[in-house]
Amino acid sequence: MGIIDELVDCAENSPEEEVLELVSILVENYEAKHYPIEAPDPLEAIKIRMEEQGLKRKDMIDYFGSASRVSEVLNKKRPLTLEMIRKIHKGLGISAETLLAL
Repeated sequence: MGIIDELVDCAENSPEEEVLELVSILVENYEAKHYPIEAPDPLEAIKIRMEEQGLKRKDMIDYFGSASRVSEVLNKKRPLTLEMIRKIHKGLGISAETLLAL
């Protein structure tokens, strides 16, 4: 990380930039191997997005179909349907990959 810190402001197309790129790749590969980031839980991703956008459960009715369905899904009593996933992906910008990771 020290090398990256030293080279981060180097000139474009310079030998230092090449070293920076190579070291960055090595660090990324090391972190991916030793500190993998797990995919977020789909419902947690939805709840985080709701919090980020200041949305309440009633705001989610358009995505889930009804207030009771919102409650059932967010309380893990009913799974997300493909239709819900499509609407949430389009409306809230949560990746389909995250939403499908059940």
